[in-house]
Amino acid sequence: MQRAFLNATLIRPSVMFGPDDAFLTTLVKLVRLLPVLPMFGSGETKLQPVYVDDVAKGVSRTMLSTLGQRRPCYEFGGPQIYTYEELLRTTARHVGARPKLIPMPFALWDVAARIGEYVPGAPLTRDQIALLQSDNVASAHLPGLTELGIQPTPIEAVLQELRGLE
Repeated sequence: MQRAFLNATLIRPSVMFGPDDAFLTTLVKLVRLLPVLPMFGSGETKLQPVYVDDVAKGVSRTMLSTLGQRRPCYEFGGPQIYTYEELLRTTARHVGARPKLIPMPFALWDVAARIGEYVPGAPLTRDQIALLQSDNVASAHLPGLTELGIQPTPIEAVLQELRGLE
């Protein structure tokens, strides 16, 4: 693809979060609502959530840089890497919840997603299950937010905001 678009810059963000998103807001609702929360697999998938405003700033800065300074690929990640279980526990702690986390094999999630495909507005898809089976972290070998002069926002800062909206 890069050969077809010589001046293209690829930007690959990790899973993004922000107020009113479909990721963090959903996690907050789930840990508040459910006393027992099924985890994807054993909860060991690694995620490096990145704040949506940081991604927007990063995109803006790459577009404003001159072509000679622009790099062909950036990967944006937040300041911390979590396992999925750590992320759930961090979310629960920040909103004052204490759900019991139960590992659930990906095969069962896949079955649930297949069934959900027949339900309008299903909250889970097979593509999402497939994505959650692989780590989603920024490469240490590619430039990211810090190379663009952006200090990544920790997820805890937004969790604090969400808690304040109770």
